[in-house]
Amino acid sequence: MEGTSLYLPIVVLLMQCSPCSPVTVSTSNHNVEVREFTDAVLSCMFRTEKDQNPRIEWKKKGKGVSFVYYDGHFRGPFEGRASIDGATVTLHRVTQDDAGEYRCEISAPFDSVSLGETNVTLRVLVPPHTPACDIPGSAVTGSKVQLRCRDQQSIPPATYSWYKDNKKITHHANATYVINTHTGVLEFKSVAKEDSGRYSCLASNGIGSPKMCEAKRMTIEDVNISAVVAAVVVICLLVVICSCGGLVLHRNGFFTRHRGRSNVNYVPPPQEVSVSLCVSVFSEPHVDAVALTVASSSSRRISNTHSRSCCETPAFLPSFLPPL
Repeated sequence: MEGTSLYLPIVVLLMQCSPCSPVTVSTSNHNVEVREFTDAVLSCMFRTEKDQNPRIEWKKKGKGVSFVYYDGHFRGPFEGRASIDGATVTLHRVTQDDAGEYRCEISAPFDSVSLGETNVTLRVLVPPHTPACDIPGSAVTGSKVQLRCRDQQSIPPATYSWYKDNKKITHHANATYVINTHTGVLEFKSVAKEDSGRYSCLASNGIGSPKMCEAKRMTIEDVNISAVVAAVVVICLLVVICSCGGLVLHRNGFFTRHRGRSNVNYVPPPQEVSVSLCVSVFSEPHVDAVALTVASSSSRRISNTHSRSCCETPAFLPSFLPPL
């Protein structure tokens, strides 16, 4: 009894100093990748110190934080399309809208550490869609030509390969083209007539079946120098003819005559009568008379039969003077 009494305080001391086990939360997979329209399992496991019925919450991070599971119910878009087992959540038929970062929170008020959490990232994989192809219908020999192919919906991003006449185009040392498998661009540095054919593009990303766009024909043509020169000459001649014609019409008053008429009544200018003023100046007996005539223009002439020139010799002049 004495030996037992000696060990009893030590046992009590060890029980008081035993390590506490607060709430802990973990997951079996921090990064979940599933194909679109399949189920995604977001695992969450916990262990508490004392609380046997902790509060379980799931939240999704985005522009803000939204509840997925709260107070025993799924919320928002997850209502009716998700289930929970313990703290592990299964999302059914996931789409791109479901992709993102999720957080599992376990709250145990009676534990010394009352809150624990873990994060799970969901990535929804999308198989390729039919790519959009940009293939020119024609080009001129020696020119630079680009063929483009793009699928913006596949996740992960698709890689691309090009086909000519249903045969895959491969790169070789003497190739006059370059293929970028990540951007989908097929570039010819200098096309030749033998590059003519039907081209198509195949998009693949390892998720689902690859997709190919509809083939389109590209024709490479030689430059017709004679036709180009003839077209330039014709255009120059047309420009010269139009310019000369416009100048002639302008000089003939064509554009002036066709201007719009004013609404103000036109008042003709008063008729002006020709007036002749003759002044005879005599300085010496044999000096001829000087006639100064000031006349203004008139819209009509005065007949010589009805008017007498003022420059005739006046009757009062001496007879020895010569007539004017």
